[in-house]
Amino acid sequence: MPRFIRTFALSELVYGLWVTLKSFFAKKDTVMFPEERIPQSVRFRGLHAQRRYEDGEERCIACKLCESVCPAMAITIDVSEANDGTRRTSTYDIDLTKCIFCGFCEEACPVDAIVETQIYQYHGEKKGDLYYTKPMLLAIGDRYESEITQCKEADAPYR
Repeated sequence: MPRFIRTFALSELVYGLWVTLKSFFAKKDTVMFPEERIPQSVRFRGLHAQRRYEDGEERCIACKLCESVCPAMAITIDVSEANDGTRRTSTYDIDLTKCIFCGFCEEACPVDAIVETQIYQYHGEKKGDLYYTKPMLLAIGDRYESEITQCKEADAPYR
């Protein structure tokens, strides 16, 4: 008998309307994106960058760990010998159309040469626009070095 009464009383409909009315007057969590920004975690993984030491020498020692650990095979490295006899990368390319931004390359690097920055606003109109080469990655690292350092210092207690 109660099921019969609920069916004709339309209790499910009344309950649905109550939920709608309750959420209609609740405070909305909308963020007007270009003008407003929500706080971002220091562990956010965005656009890649290569870092340099304070003296201007690039950090990458061409160990190829990042290339071997990349599950998407987005990193390509060619190694050459520098004038002082050390190994350096002649090419270091990342195909962002393949990259899944897992952060394994950053974790595998013994010298913090490759990092993922806080930059999430980038685009490419063609596939070739999202193919980052060594000079491009070094330029990003040079431009955002202070921000990268701050994020690394903030994340250090948790590692």
